[in-house]
Amino acid sequence: MEYEAVIGLEIHAELNCATKMFCDCPNRIGDEPNRNTCPICLWLPGALPRFSEEALEKAALTALGLNCTVQELSAFDQKVYYYPDLPKGFQLSQAHLPLARNGHLDIIGDDGQLKRLRIHKIHMEEDVAKLVHETDGRTPISLVDFNRAGVPLVEIVTEPDMRSPHDAMEFIRALRTQIRYIGTSECSMEAGTMRVDANISLRSKGSDVLNTKVEVKNMNSIRHLGDAITYEIARQSACLKSGEAIVLHTRLWDPDKCITVPMRGKFEGPCVPDPSVPQIAVTEEWKNGMRARLPEMPGSKAERFSRQYGLTREEAVLMSAERDVSEYFEEVVKNRVPAQTGAHWVATQLLPALRERSQSISDTRVTPHRFAGLLTMLEKNEVNANAAKEVMRHLFESDQTSSEIVEQFGFRQFSDTGQLEKIVDEVLAANPGAVNDYRNGLEKAMGFLIGRAMQASGGKGNPKIIKEMLVKKLKG
Repeated sequence: MEYEAVIGLEIHAELNCATKMFCDCPNRIGDEPNRNTCPICLWLPGALPRFSEEALEKAALTALGLNCTVQELSAFDQKVYYYPDLPKGFQLSQAHLPLARNGHLDIIGDDGQLKRLRIHKIHMEEDVAKLVHETDGRTPISLVDFNRAGVPLVEIVTEPDMRSPHDAMEFIRALRTQIRYIGTSECSMEAGTMRVDANISLRSKGSDVLNTKVEVKNMNSIRHLGDAITYEIARQSACLKSGEAIVLHTRLWDPDKCITVPMRGKFEGPCVPDPSVPQIAVTEEWKNGMRARLPEMPGSKAERFSRQYGLTREEAVLMSAERDVSEYFEEVVKNRVPAQTGAHWVATQLLPALRERSQSISDTRVTPHRFAGLLTMLEKNEVNANAAKEVMRHLFESDQTSSEIVEQFGFRQFSDTGQLEKIVDEVLAANPGAVNDYRNGLEKAMGFLIGRAMQASGGKGNPKIIKEMLVKKLKG
């Protein structure tokens, strides 16, 4: 029997608010344990929560940016469960009246076609404390860090529309791009500001019956998410083929062994309305105000880049995939650099150089204006491509302009036909084998001859003129 995977995701994204959701403690990652606490987030008796308006606004912006409908009325419940990271015995969440419903994101499926994946709901909740397990010493112990307790989250619950690891990975990539554009969360699985749980079940192909699902946790990268789903599909398939029943439970992904392992039985405690946090009522006018604060989203921006700048679909998608990259690209183009030149050099030269130096495009001394100055010299044939790469390296290391760097290091390209013709004649005379190869139809011999001529010119000759001269002499 052939099986089909049915996959749904639950994504927790930390909102980058200045404070926690129900108190004024700083929402800051990396501080000394238990430094950012107060009676409210320590859940001391008598301390009442004070709901953050910033958290509501950022949660609503996130929902609207994911094509959801923000509900006019939402409310917090006490989600009861008993784990050491939640000593009060319940979590403030929105089980019955969530903030938003009915969203979607579009991805490119396994077959290369556009596929719409639905979002069931988005609700707000407070994060729990962090357990720190110390295994050194004679007796292993677990400690609790309350810095994270009360940090504002949105939980994004998808419909079970995904059928493969590819679908799940592409959904998370699209989700991360959208939320980063909105600017409400960093959405880093590696840093823990986004956590993804996958619910996976199998059914007979052609069936529409939902079978018992297994929840998998502890994936800290998109690649691990795909690997965990792939393993769990194979594991459940083997169980079904051997007649073993699938039991509802939670498993952990072990990245070292590349397997999922049992964690605990699935516990669903009661959810009761919380009397300490008032219901949240929003008007259509308020929602319209939130919509007006949304930036131009990547899909719309890619279409505009194609239409306005004449970029190919692939170039437009690449230049619009990250908000800071798109803004940098447009600043470069505003400096009268041809759009395709700008897109090509940003994608193939600047972004790799930034990754190599662990720099972000929004925090580098190679500003759009300085980068545009280099590309302008390239367009005017004042430097060739190889020299331009050298100039860019110097832009990272000094505050000089491209022109100053070119003059200081002698990178300026020369196009004097008399000088270049002499070089070409010498190269042809010194390489009769390559000349014969080219005349016998071996096109790559031309690349060899151009390389020799460039080398003879000290890397400063105009490669376009050199090639034209070579072609003319070899075919003359």
